[in-house]
Amino acid sequence: TMTKNIPGEPYTRISSMEAHNKTNSEGATIIDVRREDEYISGHVTDSLWIPVDEIIARYSEIPEEGDLLFICEVGARSGLAAEYAAAMGADTSRLFNIEDGTGTWASNGYPISKGNVA
Repeated sequence: TMTKNIPGEPYTRISSMEAHNKTNSEGATIIDVRREDEYISGHVTDSLWIPVDEIIARYSEIPEEGDLLFICEVGARSGLAAEYAAAMGADTSRLFNIEDGTGTWASNGYPISKGNVA
């Protein structure tokens, strides 16, 4: 398992494999925080798309129940998004950063959608 907590980070780092397992079994929500062009080119199927710089303004759109799994390309913007969610009052035990990103999710053969559909 790759799950790890690093002091000072209000979230848990997980791999795309662990995230995929969570979405299958636990009603977790994956939130893609990349730019529109990146999202359109390929994103986790059924993910919620909220660019990192809109997380605070659109916080009300984020589910109040279940784990929140933030994803970007390489884990930097998703970590920042998780920090924003924590700052908005999200329970930090719900916050996860998929640190290996969308490319790894796709290369693992997990569901990817293209275009403006979830």
